[in-house]
Amino acid sequence: MAEHARLICRSDELPESGKGIRFQVERYGRPVPAFVVRYAGQVYAYINECKHVPVEMDWMPGEFFDISHNYLVCATHGAYYSPATGLCLGGPCKGRSLTVLSVTEIDGQVYLNEQEIR
Repeated sequence: MAEHARLICRSDELPESGKGIRFQVERYGRPVPAFVVRYAGQVYAYINECKHVPVEMDWMPGEFFDISHNYLVCATHGAYYSPATGLCLGGPCKGRSLTVLSVTEIDGQVYLNEQEIR
């Protein structure tokens, strides 16, 4: 594993379209909340911040999916995002995207690629 990769969780801790794992990253010299979810068999990670107003999105810790389990949803504003791209598909920030974090899944572990945080 590369020296700039950080273990986030085990693969089996991320159910398909289920509860995500929250973690923190350092961005611009300060810790910020982030999360990782599994969707369509892949893992995706984002900064935990709605693009409408900068509030955390989960309605309960780690609960990012809407009732259909097809979209990530901001519990405060109702904006909904593609889990695979982070693009806002509807709501007050339609067309804007969540901040993507680079993650890799290897040998049953999910790693954050820290050198790619922007």
